[in-house]
Amino acid sequence: MGLSNGEQLCSRVACPCDRAVNFEGWISVRGRKLSGKKTVITGAASGIGRATALAAARKGARLVLTDVNEQGLAEVVDQVRAEGGVVENSRALDVSDYEAVTEWAEQVHEQLGSVDVVMNIAGVSTWGTVENLEHRHWKRMVDVNLMGPIHVIENFVPPMVAAGRGGALVNVSSAAGLLAFPWHAAYSASKFGLRGVSEVLRFDLERHGIAVHLVVPGAVDTPLVHTVDIVGADRDDPRIQAWIKRFRRHAKQPEQVADIMVRAVEKGTYLVHTQFDIRFGYWWARKFAWPYEFVMRRANDLFTTFLPKQERTPDQV
Repeated sequence: MGLSNGEQLCSRVACPCDRAVNFEGWISVRGRKLSGKKTVITGAASGIGRATALAAARKGARLVLTDVNEQGLAEVVDQVRAEGGVVENSRALDVSDYEAVTEWAEQVHEQLGSVDVVMNIAGVSTWGTVENLEHRHWKRMVDVNLMGPIHVIENFVPPMVAAGRGGALVNVSSAAGLLAFPWHAAYSASKFGLRGVSEVLRFDLERHGIAVHLVVPGAVDTPLVHTVDIVGADRDDPRIQAWIKRFRRHAKQPEQVADIMVRAVEKGTYLVHTQFDIRFGYWWARKFAWPYEFVMRRANDLFTTFLPKQERTPDQV
């Protein structure tokens, strides 16, 4: 198999992607050790955030944790410490509250100085057709899933830059940040947005030795599966329940996703897939536009059957 143009170029010149850097304690600009690193994790009380906190602690990370669920957060802190891990700081707060995030960041910096790793994992989900979604649904998706990570980034990343030690920024988007899933308009607005932020910061922060990692999970069996707000449809509909059961059978466990994320940080992977089907689907959508459009139209037709009959078009009844 021949080399790509990029590989040929890298073989002729000193490629920056292979350069070693001397940021204290890091492997290189592409790989990051977590041992001893001050690591911020949002959404740490449950699901992927909880599993990642435990996985990072087992790697020796010094954790700085937050979640809106105070009781769940306290339980995770206790579990980490019971396993011999280190939690330097924890605070229950809503990442969509800029003032709360800013106050917390000031406390963390006063206590610990700048951090080394930031993991934006907190998120919420709402599905629905455009005629059923209300302003509050759109706003909540953007406030938590997009502005939440931005609040964390603007408070924690500039001090990382100033410290000059390099580091890592992990943003958890979604497969819905890559593909046009039915009823995901509000959710995808936030997740595509976070993907865009990550794509730009990937190159902007490289000069500071800060690697950016964009995680795009597919099906993951987290508490979010049971709390997702499906606007305009009855969650108790046997057909929807059947799809939820099918989703859970196919889904990864949060612990599996956490392990993939931690390995990606250590290896320096930018786009982090958790399932082959999403990796393939993203490749397929880019290479075969017409078949992708056909499949997405059929998927939307299927989801429309979950709506009350009065909300369907005549040919869908």
